[in-house]
Amino acid sequence: MSSYHHGNLREALVQTAVELGREKGPDGIVIREVARRTGVSHNAAYRHFADRDDLVREVARAGQLGLADLMLTRMRRVRVKDPVERARRRLREVGKAYVEYSLAEPGLFAVAFSGVSLPDLIGPYEHLSDALDECVAAGFLSPAKREGAELPCWAGVHGFAMLYSTGPLQDTPRRERDADLNRLLDRIDDSLRS
Repeated sequence: MSSYHHGNLREALVQTAVELGREKGPDGIVIREVARRTGVSHNAAYRHFADRDDLVREVARAGQLGLADLMLTRMRRVRVKDPVERARRRLREVGKAYVEYSLAEPGLFAVAFSGVSLPDLIGPYEHLSDALDECVAAGFLSPAKREGAELPCWAGVHGFAMLYSTGPLQDTPRRERDADLNRLLDRIDDSLRS
């Protein structure tokens, strides 16, 4: 057990909770255990969080920000001049980042989307929306098809992520999984084409 000495206790508690979420998913985030690992009493932890749900929301936010950062990193790597091809590839990178994060951080990924509603989502949903808007601006996606396009895109990659990160396809060899993901992203691309 590390012992907390000074500084920002709230941030230290959140970081410990993030590690627990990373190890055990949403069910592993327990205020008493977070306090114990941080080296403070559970009463000290409750001075910073109203309840467990409050703490889980903070961990979800950290998970979402990690995913959002990965999405932005992958989107920024697209260096294609043609605006249509650039928009399509950037949208594809959003999907790839989503799956990559779920595989690299299954516990934190599970926390990021547990017990949150759409207004609570930060970063990842915005990046998906921006990528779709870019597809419209480039002339790839028609404005008529744009409305609500987030849901089928998100559902597709989320379902894929769940199947391959913690679900029945988790033992699929990487090469086969990557080929399957490319097929899924091809189908999403085809469905959005004007």
